Amino acid sequence: MLPKLLRRLIVGGGTIALLAIVWFALQAFPLGGGGRNAIVDVQFGDSLRTISSKLHAAGVIASPLAFDIDTAVFGDIQVQSGYYEIPEGASFGTIREVLSHGPNAQVVGITPGIALWEVQDHLTQDMGASYANAFMALAAQDAAVSPYHPNGSLEGLVGPGTYVITHGESPRTLLDAMEASFRTEAAQVGLTPQTTVNGLNAYQVITAASIDEKEGYYRVNMPKVARVIYNRLAIHDALQMDSTVLYALHQDGGKVTPAMLENPSVYNSYRHAGLTPTPICTPSVDALRAVLHPPAGPWRYFVLVSQDGTMAFSATYAEQLANERLAASRGL
Repeated sequence: MLPKLLRRLIVGGGTIALLAIVWFALQAFPLGGGGRNAIVDVQFGDSLRTISSKLHAAGVIASPLAFDIDTAVFGDIQVQSGYYEIPEGASFGTIREVLSHGPNAQVVGITPGIALWEVQDHLTQDMGASYANAFMALAAQDAAVSPYHPNGSLEGLVGPGTYVITHGESPRTLLDAMEASFRTEAAQVGLTPQTTVNGLNAYQVITAASIDEKEGYYRVNMPKVARVIYNRLAIHDALQMDSTVLYALHQDGGKVTPAMLENPSVYNSYRHAGLTPTPICTPSVDALRAVLHPPAGPWRYFVLVSQDGTMAFSATYAEQLANERLAASRGL
């Protein structure tokens, strides 16, 4: 007959083992099944332990330790980088199945400086031409009723952000999220459809900010670039901004050639004075703020003079030519 203490140890050990098994089973097969869908972002190089932590943070699993144990028992899985849509409270088997088949959600990144034609290109590549065309058609419809009274385009009126397109998500849902982001951005700087600044209405402010975004590029340059825009508009001079020429050609960056400058497009600000008919990209908060609150100054010209983004601003063409020679001597 086993000693009483040994019997207690065996019973106690068995109870602990049973509780551990029940605990693990409840983690691996949560009561109630899957809930709402969560998004998990897997970066290149993430370990399975890192992924289990992300699953926990997203509410997909209750215990990273239990998932780590499951992986140790059933073997590692190869997980590609990308975005995964997984139900909260899904079983470990379901999670492993989803992760092993690669990303099942697409992401559209709207960064300051991106144009709608670039968004359309991304959507075409990731979601197909039908989805992209439907998105652009909806954007045209929304432009017709926007309180900013845009010139037939929603360019400049979609806000920056990272938008995850989950399975079955419609172009309408995506566009609504982008427009909501712009409203948040506008509220942050005090821009409303009734805003007027230095003779510009709200839509023209957004247009000027979009040009400032592309030309100033760095936040430190944007206030003075905004003043250059205002100074040129005040004397009805052509803005002569390369970014507008490139926009007309659906190009993002690069050298503007003499042939490009002959393009008759209304977006060619070398040939046509005043602002472009629409914004040319999504402006940042910094660009909007710069146009809303430009510094005083006589500048009418600017040029990049350093690889670190430093620009030289001048009031006269002679000063501009000297700055251009300096830029050329530095290979810019």
